[in-house]
Amino acid sequence: MNKAFFFLFGTFLFLVSVFSYLFVESNVFSFFFASFAFNNRLIVSILFIIVISIFFLFYLFLISKIKEKSITIFDVWKIIFLTCIFLLFSYPAMLSYDIFNYIVTAKVIYLYQENPYIIMPIEFIREPLLEFMHAANKISLYGPSWIFLSFIPHFTGFQNFTFTLLTFKIFNLLFYLGTTVLIWKLTKKIVSVALFSLNPLVIIETLISSHNDIVMIFFMLCSFFYIQQNKKILALLFLFVSILVKYATIFLAPIFIYLLWKKNQDINWQKIYKYSLILMSLPFFLSPFREEIYPWYAIWFLVFTSLVNKKIINQLTTVFSFSLLLRYIPFIYWGTHAGITPFLKIGVTFFPLSLYSIYYWIKRRYA
Repeated sequence: MNKAFFFLFGTFLFLVSVFSYLFVESNVFSFFFASFAFNNRLIVSILFIIVISIFFLFYLFLISKIKEKSITIFDVWKIIFLTCIFLLFSYPAMLSYDIFNYIVTAKVIYLYQENPYIIMPIEFIREPLLEFMHAANKISLYGPSWIFLSFIPHFTGFQNFTFTLLTFKIFNLLFYLGTTVLIWKLTKKIVSVALFSLNPLVIIETLISSHNDIVMIFFMLCSFFYIQQNKKILALLFLFVSILVKYATIFLAPIFIYLLWKKNQDINWQKIYKYSLILMSLPFFLSPFREEIYPWYAIWFLVFTSLVNKKIINQLTTVFSFSLLLRYIPFIYWGTHAGITPFLKIGVTFFPLSLYSIYYWIKRRYA
C-alpha cells in the first residue's frame, strides 16, 4: 500500500472528523459553526451522502486489493490505527446521543450512588448533562456488565465533560481493536478482518458514535475463541458477560448448547458461523417491534458475515450497510422523527437492497 493512499485516506478521515462537529449543538460547545447542521439541513444532508459514499468507495477498493493479495495484514492494521487516531477526536453525538446516556447512567450509580434500573436521570434536576440527553426519562436500558464496565471511563474522566467524552470513546475504541484481533485469531484471513473492521457502518457507529454494541460483540467473540480452545467455563463466562451488556447475544444460546453437546468434536465452524449469522439477524429485524431499526444494530450480525466470508453475503451486507446509513438522511433533512420521516427511512433501508437483489438475480439468470 503506497503512501499516496494513506495520505488520501488520512485526509478524508480528518475531514470526516471536522464534519462531525457541524452537528454540535450550541448548548454543548460554543464556536462559530455550532448548530450548522441544524440551520443548513439540505447542505449537510448532501455532504453526509458524499461522506458515506466516499467511505464505501475506499472500503470496496481495499477489499478488492486484499482479494488481489496486494495488501498485507500489516497494511490493514495501519489503516485501522489511522482510522482510530483520526476518529477518536470526532464529535460522538453527530448521529446519536447515546454516549450521553452512557455517561449519565454511570454517574447515577457511581456518583449519585443510586440504582439506574430504578432511578431515571431526569430525577437529578441539577445534573448538568440532562440538557444533552434525549432519553433522560428512562431507566437504564443496558445490562449489568455494561454498568459495571462503565466505571472505567467514568472514573478516568475525572468528572470533566470533555475528558469523559474522550474516555468513553477510547474505551469503545479498545473493544473495537480487541474485536479485530479476535476476528484475526478465529479466521487468520485478512479479508475477514477488513470486511468487519473497515466497514464504514462499523467505523461510524463504533469510532464516531461510540455505541457499546462493540463491547457485547467482543465478549461474544471471546466465547467463540475459548470454546474452540476447549475452555468451556471461560467460553460460558464470556457469553454470560456479553449477554449482560445488551442482551441480544442471548439468541446465540442454542449455538452454545449445541457446541457443548458436541464436545468440540467434528464441528463445522463455517456452519456454526452461518447459523449464528441467522440467529443474530433475528433481534435486528425484530427491533421495530420495540422501537425501530437502528443502524448500529447491524453490528450484531455483520461480525458473522466477516467470519462466513461468502461473496453474495458480503455483497448484500455491504449494500445493506450503505442503506442503513442512509436512514439518517430523512432526520438530518427534516429534523423530525414524525411525519414522512419513518416512511422514508423504510424506503432508503430496503430499496437499494431490493434493487441489488434484482440485479444479482438477472445477472445469474442470464449470465
